[in-house]
Amino acid sequence: MKRPVPPLPPGAWLGLLGGGQLGRMFCMAAQSLGYRVCVLDPGSDSPAGTVADRHIQADYLDAAALDEMARLCGAATTEFENVPAAALDRLARDIVVSPAARSVAIAQDRIAEKDFIRGCGIDVAPYCVVTTQADLMAAEDALFPAILKVARLGYDGKGQARVADRTEAIEAFKAFNAQGTLGDVPCVLEKRLALKLELSVVVARGFDGKAVAFPVAENVHRGGILAVSTVPARIDDSLARQATEATLQIAARLEYVGVLCVEFFLLEDGRLVVNEMAPRPHNSGHYTIDACITSQFEQQVRVLAGLPLGAVDALCPSVMVNLLGDCWLPDGPAGGSSEPDWSSVLAHPGVKLHLYGKTDARVGRKMGHATVLGMSVEACHRTADSIERQLGIVR
Repeated sequence: MKRPVPPLPPGAWLGLLGGGQLGRMFCMAAQSLGYRVCVLDPGSDSPAGTVADRHIQADYLDAAALDEMARLCGAATTEFENVPAAALDRLARDIVVSPAARSVAIAQDRIAEKDFIRGCGIDVAPYCVVTTQADLMAAEDALFPAILKVARLGYDGKGQARVADRTEAIEAFKAFNAQGTLGDVPCVLEKRLALKLELSVVVARGFDGKAVAFPVAENVHRGGILAVSTVPARIDDSLARQATEATLQIAARLEYVGVLCVEFFLLEDGRLVVNEMAPRPHNSGHYTIDACITSQFEQQVRVLAGLPLGAVDALCPSVMVNLLGDCWLPDGPAGGSSEPDWSSVLAHPGVKLHLYGKTDARVGRKMGHATVLGMSVEACHRTADSIERQLGIVR
């Protein structure tokens, strides 16, 4: 893998595949360090494209667009895991790319991902691979009740179905294969486990193999979408170390370069199992922008430019609240207002508001987030609860 030696100087161009809010925050972090950013994204009005120094509007596999980015930029990265690995491979012929296409390809496929994690000696939920209805008929009874998940292109609860038994699993499999965007793809049937908590760890790893881990986040999902992240997670130190060490081990075995998030399930019996990983900055790491010495996005820039990693210490407890499009909609829980009352949100001391510049509010669409900073987790939660009530967020 090519690496930036010496480090890219301020004023150099960094490339980004993807135009979403993660890319937007990457652009802002890069620009604060003096870099210019070129975004390649097919959208005409994307969150990242509107703040980037240059926007190439093209498909991710457009050879001419990729070559144009390679001529301009000294290094490139991605802001979402479903970018075609072939696009990263093409860029890597000429410039520094992180993460590598191999790392992204493993994370893009739940089957490859679970096989890789088990190969690291780390537990995942019991599962079986499903490519035909016959695989479901042969699945062990002990796997039910379960969740059927498409192997590729599923995120934020999409491409998933909770199934009580074999009959429901077969119907869900048929439904996935009847949908044009998800059709004819393999799935995994994953046993539903008794969960106590959901956790995540974000790490940054450089080309030199040095890695740092941010504090463990405790997460709450609603409808398959992250709703609230609490840092530090309310778990004992030994569990925090176990989750952190497992994440660092996965990153090392993957020879990963960049920012990586690993999500965990803490089971009622005290065991820790990996749910999935994301080869990019993660929603549950947004607290790092305001609560840590170095944000996950600055780390992504530092890695890409060949700079030393920053400190990951949390300066104070924090709670991050996701702001979905439901809050904007006339018929949503906010009660008829097309724009939420941000003054009431910012009236709370210690609240930092981040809006992503999206103009089309839709149910379940991530429009922004608010991070509450405070002297204790309990104090942060009291403020976060108040904000959710003010915005009519259903909990």
